[in-house]
Amino acid sequence: MNWRTHVSCLALVGGMMVAAPAIAQTADNTNAAPPQTDTAADSSDTKAATISGTAPDSSGSGEIVVTGTRIVRPNITAAAPITSVTSADIRAQAPINVEEVLNRLPQISPDSQQNYQDSDGRQRIKLRSLGFERTLVLVDGKRLGTQNGQDTNIIPVSLIERVDVLTGGASSVYGSDAIAGVVNFVLKQNFTGVRIDANYNFYNHNNTSNIVTSAAQASGFSPRLGQVNDGGRSDIALTAGTSLFDGKLNLSGFVNYRHADLVPYDARSISACQLNQATKDGPLSCQISTYSVSGYVSPSTGTNAGRQYVNDPAGTRTFVPYGTGAGKAANPYDGYSYQRQDNRVNAGGFVTLKLAPEFEVYGSALWFRDRSINRYPTRVFAAANYGSDPFLVNCNNPFLSTQQAGILCGAAAGTATQVPVDIRYRFNAPFMTDTYTNTGIRATAGVRGKVGDAWTYDVGGVFSRNQQIWDSSRLPSFDRVNNALNVVNVNGVPTCASGAAGCVPFDAFSAGNSNQALINYLYGDLAPAIQKQVGLLYDVQANMTGDLGTYGITSPLATDGVAFALGTEFRKDRQFSQLTPGFIEDYGGSPSDLAQHVWESNIEVQAPLIQDRPFAHLLQANGAYRLSKYSSNPNKFTTWKIEGLYAPVADLTLRASFNKAQRAPTVVEAYQASNISYTRQGGSQNDFCAPTVTTVNGVTTYGAPIASREVCRATGLSDTLYGSTTLLCPNDQCTVRSGGFTADPETAYTQTYGLVVKPRFVKGLVFSVDRYRIKINNSLGYNDYSYYTDGCLRSGGDSFFCSGIVRDANGTLYAAAANNPTSGFIRQGTTNYYLSIARGWDFQGSYALGLGGAGRLDFDFNGSLTTFAGGQDSPVQPQRNCTGYFGNGCSQLLPKWSHGLRTTYSTADNVFNASFNWRYVGSLTSANNSGDEAIGGTPDRAQTTFYRIAPTSYFDLALTFNIARQFAFRVIANNLFDKNPPILANSYSISLARNNTIPQRYDALGRNIAIGTTITF
Repeated sequence: MNWRTHVSCLALVGGMMVAAPAIAQTADNTNAAPPQTDTAADSSDTKAATISGTAPDSSGSGEIVVTGTRIVRPNITAAAPITSVTSADIRAQAPINVEEVLNRLPQISPDSQQNYQDSDGRQRIKLRSLGFERTLVLVDGKRLGTQNGQDTNIIPVSLIERVDVLTGGASSVYGSDAIAGVVNFVLKQNFTGVRIDANYNFYNHNNTSNIVTSAAQASGFSPRLGQVNDGGRSDIALTAGTSLFDGKLNLSGFVNYRHADLVPYDARSISACQLNQATKDGPLSCQISTYSVSGYVSPSTGTNAGRQYVNDPAGTRTFVPYGTGAGKAANPYDGYSYQRQDNRVNAGGFVTLKLAPEFEVYGSALWFRDRSINRYPTRVFAAANYGSDPFLVNCNNPFLSTQQAGILCGAAAGTATQVPVDIRYRFNAPFMTDTYTNTGIRATAGVRGKVGDAWTYDVGGVFSRNQQIWDSSRLPSFDRVNNALNVVNVNGVPTCASGAAGCVPFDAFSAGNSNQALINYLYGDLAPAIQKQVGLLYDVQANMTGDLGTYGITSPLATDGVAFALGTEFRKDRQFSQLTPGFIEDYGGSPSDLAQHVWESNIEVQAPLIQDRPFAHLLQANGAYRLSKYSSNPNKFTTWKIEGLYAPVADLTLRASFNKAQRAPTVVEAYQASNISYTRQGGSQNDFCAPTVTTVNGVTTYGAPIASREVCRATGLSDTLYGSTTLLCPNDQCTVRSGGFTADPETAYTQTYGLVVKPRFVKGLVFSVDRYRIKINNSLGYNDYSYYTDGCLRSGGDSFFCSGIVRDANGTLYAAAANNPTSGFIRQGTTNYYLSIARGWDFQGSYALGLGGAGRLDFDFNGSLTTFAGGQDSPVQPQRNCTGYFGNGCSQLLPKWSHGLRTTYSTADNVFNASFNWRYVGSLTSANNSGDEAIGGTPDRAQTTFYRIAPTSYFDLALTFNIARQFAFRVIANNLFDKNPPILANSYSISLARNNTIPQRYDALGRNIAIGTTITF
């Protein structure tokens, strides 16, 4: 850190501490709602209870529900590990969405939709890196929505009481899709009074010179250096509630507004350009684009055919060679969204009516509307994007200088002859945008109650509707571009020769064109390209629990009786889409209407066998069984669990859980598997059996193919065509066929073994250690074309992979999609691909240390050791363990070890508390350097550059002041020391981000400073 950073940090911390004496008097800031004080007490108590296997009882009834079981009884103990994030934890982070809360948990694969240019704006949760389809999200014990369409950011952060994360199989209790576990958001309800929660945060970052800086400068780009304050984000929520009729009726509601400012890539020095490394340990360069504000021109005929030019950035109206240098080439990603501009409104309400202990009516509704954008430069695209016809320029075009006309037209310069020219242009004008508007509503209703001393029931349902409208920018009209390029001089005025209505001449032969009238003409009157997707969930449940101990059904060695739960559920998922003709023209696809429903019934039993005996404080057996029948499959699915708890003494509990689940494909997965569509593969990867192509100064040379002759033979290619230029796909984009598979159910086995210690001789200490093992047979997943091409290459010609490369009779892979071909393509899509595996250890601990009159210290620890993350791609391939590695298909980006340790000091009167959090992310190593051939770690691939990311520690500080029961004030600094994220070349192939880092894993934008308040009336 330089001196500016030190001064900034010291000033921030000093300002926080100096403010402490100025804050007045005592307060506990409580009301009839769950505690509103920003203290550590609720955090510590909840964590201790969760670690030891019970949940805090906030109802006052002594009966509680633990995430992972539907049985309601006092002092229930969980046999599966549960991690909780409390409201105090959340307030100390100052997040504006659920995504930020969950990203800090080692058990959850981090995601960063707000820092991802290609995001559609929806946030979904992936436990153990096993995919959101295998993670069931609940709100107060009921489903959030459809697996494919849900957006967890519908949940208001200020209304979260706690988040329970059950990181083991829960399919037998909640549904067959809870293979990786359950995330249950417990919301604050039965609120009375009025409360305002407000947060504002921004990034305070020092852009320092780094390895990207020199590469950007060499390419003619100007990196931003020095201190920046940007990325402002605001979150304000108003909550109000009241109780009527002696507390029998409670009504509460909220409205929440969130906003985030845009932070473009070029606002950070580490993303001044996309850093490329073409060969192992080779020289670094920036990704450059022909779509320059200086314009790009390449003749297609004549002596200069194929040569690449740009208009002189100095404005001389002459052509200069295309390449690096100020103004010559474009930075294609400078305006991409590092933080997406976003606006969101959430609202909702809750109602409970207690008519009698046996009959309570409840209901809730959550609604949201979110609008976010992806930015793209406003461009005239190469003619090849439209088809095989070129753009044409007349040789007497008044915008052409003598030099330019000579290069394009040769001897025809000055005549009306039209010559084919490749023209690309980035206008010096506002960006085009893709807009994602997500809306949704989730409503619940039901009745519940307690009948006698033994029985409880809950009959209710969920309706959820999520809608996404993607309004995409379009290619400008090809005909209008050609019209605008055919310009003649009429009385000294450049005029479109076609005479087309509204035509505006296109000066493509000078730099810096910002003619908005031209842009309006080229893009005007285009049919909108809009895709509308809607996901619907109808879910009706009936659950009953009973404590048979009331009737004397109890083990002779136990004091508590056998308890059980019975349930039945009907659930229907529907997903449909509508596409405008303009969307189909640009992106392909077709409307769809997909649906499936399932009937399920389940039973769960808890049987205390021995209690309060010598060497057996508790011995308990649990079991559950669920039967599922999906409309999309002729067979019934069975799911079960067996659990055991043994505590020889109260201080020590051993626990184990075994789960088996079968998961049917979601409606979207089933559609992706079966529906056939054709596209051109993205990027610049060609047929690996074609010669490699290099073009320098307009001269093209051909090299040896990437694949060996043996590998190409395994794809069905004859030896005589090996290395033939006829194999080259047009524009390096081969045809890809999606679909054509049958997606079968997958079967998962989950095991957890744990130890919970709560020693009486160390008051306030609780810790647990749990081992988890998850194996998914016949695993469902989406594999793009690279799954087959890379697998075929890696395996040396394994038919399991190479069979996905389906060559035409002439050996090519660029069949015309319009002909509905049966060959000439690479396959991709959702299919069953053998095994997925996740294994590791979880560690949790909490310790509350009283300091007498000086206050209290609370320590909360959550760590995870991942020992296996990956799977087996085919029966003949070795298992791929990606733990601690990146690249070569290791997209989980999971370090072997990560943890969070929060230390909180609270004064005795809770007027002030300070919370210091240490987030640790273990090292990541390139899979090329793993030494494991299964993930490409062969000696010839080992790198000496960009091969390792060192362990990273982030420190967060939160200071809170509680004033006179009504007011809490927070000042927070996340990533206090403004630690830069690691820099990686070729980051898109690693993290799907072009900003030279892994934004979902690391704090990519720097120090985040937040100010927050809670005001209660």
